Amino acid sequence: MSVNSDRTLTDSKKSTWNSFNKALSPRNYYTGLLSNNFFFLVTLGLLIGLFSDFSYAHGMTEAEKLVIIEGGNLSYLWIGATHMLSGYDHLAFVFGIVFFLTNFRDIVKYVTAFTVGHSITLIFATLNGIQLNYFLIDAIIALSVCYIAFTNLDGFRKYLNIRPPNMMLMILSFGLIHGFGLSTRLQELPLSEDNLLSNIISFNIGIEIGQISALVVMLLALATFRKSHFFETFSTITNYGLIIAGGLLFLMQMHGYEHTANADELVVKVQSKSNETRSNSIDELVSNNDSQLMPWKDLITITIPARGDKEYKLYINKGAAIGYSWKTDGEALFYDFHGEPSGDTTGYFESFKKSTDSHDEGSLVARFNGTHGWYWRNKALSPVVIKLKVRGEYLQKDSPKSPTDTEPVVKINKSTHDSID
Repeated sequence: MSVNSDRTLTDSKKSTWNSFNKALSPRNYYTGLLSNNFFFLVTLGLLIGLFSDFSYAHGMTEAEKLVIIEGGNLSYLWIGATHMLSGYDHLAFVFGIVFFLTNFRDIVKYVTAFTVGHSITLIFATLNGIQLNYFLIDAIIALSVCYIAFTNLDGFRKYLNIRPPNMMLMILSFGLIHGFGLSTRLQELPLSEDNLLSNIISFNIGIEIGQISALVVMLLALATFRKSHFFETFSTITNYGLIIAGGLLFLMQMHGYEHTANADELVVKVQSKSNETRSNSIDELVSNNDSQLMPWKDLITITIPARGDKEYKLYINKGAAIGYSWKTDGEALFYDFHGEPSGDTTGYFESFKKSTDSHDEGSLVARFNGTHGWYWRNKALSPVVIKLKVRGEYLQKDSPKSPTDTEPVVKINKSTHDSID
C-alpha cells in the first residue's frame, strides 16, 4: 500500500472517530442517540449471535462427511466452498481486511497474502498429518479477528502510541494460523492415501471459491454503504463489535480447550456418564449369561490402511450376549462400537462406546436384532493391525445363517466407510 494510501486510510479512520464522537455529542443527543444505539445493538447482537452459533465454524455435518469420503475431487471442491462460507471466523477476518480498502490492487494484494498463508499450512499440515487442538487454533483465529478490527480503529496509535506492525506480514502470519484450523478439521475425515494431494488441493480450491464468493458480496455491500452519511459511524460500531465478538469467541474456545486438553480421558468420562444406566443393565445381563459366554470363539486379524478406515460386524439376535477384546500392534485408533437394527432403512444406528485407544475389551447384550460391531479410523501414515477376539452368541456376517436368523436389510444410503465383512 502506498504512503498516500496509508495517509488516506489514517485520515479516514480519524474522521470516523471524530464523526462517532460528534454523533454522540449533547447537541445531537436527541436526534442521534436513538439511531446510533439501535444500529449498535442490532450490529452487536448479530455478531454475537453468529459467533455463538458458529463457535465451531470448521465443523462438518455427517452429510458433508459422507459426500467427502465417497466423492471424488469435485466433491472435495464443493465441500471446501461450502465449508468456507460457513466459516464465520475466517470471513470476519477477511471482512476486516477489506473494510477500508477501495483500491482494487490493494484488495488483491492483501487477500492474496491471506490466501497464500492458509493454503501453505492447509496443504503442508494435512500431507504430514500435523494436528493441533482445534479449540486452541480457533481461539487464536478469534484473536486475529480482534486484531484486524483493532487495526482498523487505528488502535496502535490511539491507545498504544506505537506504529502498527507491517500489515502484509501480519495478514500472512494469521493466514498460516487459519490454514492450521482448516487442516485440523479436514483431518477429522478418513482421507485417501492414494489421492491425498489431489483431494487436498481440490478442497483448497473450493475454499478459495467460497472466499471469493463471500468477498464479492462484502465489497458490493461496503461500496453501497460507503456512500451513506452513516458509514463513518457504522464503521466504528462494526469494528468495535468485531472486537467484542472475537473476544467472546476466544473465551468460548478457551473454555472448550480446557475441557479437551486430555481429549481421550474426556471422551471416556462423557461416554461412561451418559451410558451409566445402560452399562449397569448390560453388566447384569452379561452376568446372568456368563454360562453362555464360552472361551474365545473367534480370533480375527484386521488391517486398517494408512489414513484409512474399516469396520467389522457381527450379527446378534436380541438378548444374546457376547464378549470381546481387541488390541492394535501399537498405534491408537479412533473407534466406534455400535449396532444397526435389522429392517431399518433410515440409517439409524446406536453407538455403545466411542473413544481413541490402542485396545478395548468388554461385553454386550444385544438390545435388538441386527449387526453389531466396530468402526476403526487410522490417522497414521502406516497401516495398523488389529487382533480381535470374540465369544458368545453371534454369527459373522459372512457365515451361513440359520433359518431362524433375520437377514439384515441392505441400507438405501451408502456406507460412510469401507466394510471388511
